[in-house]
Amino acid sequence: MLRVLMILVPLGLSIYAFIDCITTDEKDIRYIPKPLWAILVLLFPLVGSISWLIVGHQRKPRGLSSGRGGWVAPDDNPEFLKSLKDDSGENDSGKDDDPADAVTDDEAHLKNWEDDLRRREEELKRREGGSGDGPDDSTPPKP
Repeated sequence: MLRVLMILVPLGLSIYAFIDCITTDEKDIRYIPKPLWAILVLLFPLVGSISWLIVGHQRKPRGLSSGRGGWVAPDDNPEFLKSLKDDSGENDSGKDDDPADAVTDDEAHLKNWEDDLRRREEELKRREGGSGDGPDDSTPPKP
């Protein structure tokens, strides 16, 4: 088991360091150009990987986002939330955001769904041959 770990740990470390090296921006790399760092990591897996991770590039503190802007969840992104408010203002065409209107609108949707469900259930019963009103439609008693 120890022999396997002596092979897998340096292999995993060198793979991680190589991928980290080739995906790091050129401006964040220190001392040696990026292609030379990649070659160093590939030719000398253990030493190259450790040296890359220690001195190869500048690490940013975890709290700061990268220069690319970083990914932010939509509910945490103020620009996205502002665009939603702008879109809803265009679609309302002058409606007020009255909570009572929203409740009645929801109730109307619910009533429509329930009516549609009843209609579909009746149609299904008619297809199966039952009228939907007689005693034949009830579940038979268990013996």
